[in-house]
Amino acid sequence: MLRLFAGLEIPEQHRMRLSLVKSPLPGAKWVKPEDMHLTLRFAGDIDNRTAEEFAGFLAEIEQEPLEVRLTEIAAFGGREPRAIIAVADGGERLDALQRATERAARSAGLALEPRSFKAHVTLARLRGTRPDVVAHFLGSRPPLALEPFRVEQFVLFSSRPNAGGGPYVVEEVYPLQRRR
Repeated sequence: MLRLFAGLEIPEQHRMRLSLVKSPLPGAKWVKPEDMHLTLRFAGDIDNRTAEEFAGFLAEIEQEPLEVRLTEIAAFGGREPRAIIAVADGGERLDALQRATERAARSAGLALEPRSFKAHVTLARLRGTRPDVVAHFLGSRPPLALEPFRVEQFVLFSSRPNAGGGPYVVEEVYPLQRRR
């Protein structure tokens, strides 16, 4: 059984800058910089045959390189915040890549992802953190000022089965280039 997901690696200098967001926040479990990534399609705990099919369908994706900008620090969860994130914007090319990874997952027999895609990098997972505390935390942050970065590949990551979280291992690398 493998726990897999397709995603984008975040350049080291961006991960280091994002790690500076870390500060005391009740109920926050901060993501280590080396584990920061942008998930395109979570596959979950899957058997070896499905994993091989998913990897094979990912290899068929034809996509040009793209540029991603991390635009702001925000939270997921509203009245029950569950994560601190860096919002990502990659325009139509990122959206197209995500849709292609969804098609690959569906072709491998995985269920449709029920949540709509919101490009982000998880910085902290929250448990029991009050919304007003999260709002204060977010309001005290300076604007995120990071240069955009070029994405020339996406990867298939694995993590610990049944547990999730890092350390993540790159299982396959898929170059982004127009194929003829």
